[in-house]
Amino acid sequence: MTLLPREFAGLNVSRETEDRLNAFVALFQKWAKTINLVAPSTVAEVWSRHIVDSVQIYALCPGPRIWVDLGSGGGFPGVVTGILLAGAGDGWVHLVESNNKKAAFLRTAILETGARASVHAIRIEEAPAIIPHCDAISARALADLDLLMEFGRPWADGNPDLRFFLHKGRDYRREVEKAHGRWGFDLVKHASVVEPDSVVLELSKLSRKHE
Repeated sequence: MTLLPREFAGLNVSRETEDRLNAFVALFQKWAKTINLVAPSTVAEVWSRHIVDSVQIYALCPGPRIWVDLGSGGGFPGVVTGILLAGAGDGWVHLVESNNKKAAFLRTAILETGARASVHAIRIEEAPAIIPHCDAISARALADLDLLMEFGRPWADGNPDLRFFLHKGRDYRREVEKAHGRWGFDLVKHASVVEPDSVVLELSKLSRKHE
């Protein structure tokens, strides 16, 4: 029995999209037995902890956009975004994952689900040279906010409308305060639909302050 993401994130997903998500979950659970895709204690809660957590990102920024998903790992939120874009029939997700085993999983997931996405098995710092433009950046459980801004800066410099959608835990206020020391940015805080102490930080108009 699946726990449909529309019950949490307000999306009216089609039966075809539901089938794609089910196929992804089955593949994820199979690969997670041999590869550390997420914390092992959360594998059994893949729908409530990972799928729904990922769907809320697309719900905040729906439509045919070009995404860069940093440190894609087990495919959250990147593959899920790609599946939802497949339902929309447009848009694309560039999955950046330097771990070759995880990149192999991501390629298999794209092939089996028809997600609108591609995998770049490179370091994040190398990605802007290969992916020249994007509309939105996502990252989940990857790095401190200050470092995520540094990663995204090359795309932000060329696109004033770029938005970041970043999952953060209860310590996000400390990260935001630290980032304000080096960066200028607009911030919208969205309460997580999964974890009561977590948020999704939506950042825009990123600029580096003079040092």
